[in-house]
Amino acid sequence: MRFDRKGKLSPRFIGPYQILKRVGPIAYQLELPSKLDHLHDVFYISILRRYWSGPSHVAFVEKIEIRLGLTFQEEPIQILDRDIQVLMRKSIPLVKVLWRNHGTKEATWEPEDSMH
Repeated sequence: MRFDRKGKLSPRFIGPYQILKRVGPIAYQLELPSKLDHLHDVFYISILRRYWSGPSHVAFVEKIEIRLGLTFQEEPIQILDRDIQVLMRKSIPLVKVLWRNHGTKEATWEPEDSMH
């Protein structure tokens, strides 16, 4: 019996339902309607499916103004670490670069000669 419907042609997926919170690393608590309150409201992520919106579920967004001619250029701030990548016949010195307006988790490894 699946969600108060039985038989061979019962629907496999019902919903969509709002996710209330994440319960552990692989489970979510859903906001179920009152007709399904006999069900436990926590489901494993493998049971859930992503909701793909249809044309009737379009959310209207305010108009975004784009100003032409604006550019953004990344600027290195600090070198956090050094390493050498060894290939078959050569070694490439690398540096871990901290960029302006980014955190340390977004630091990237770049060739050392490109940072001079």
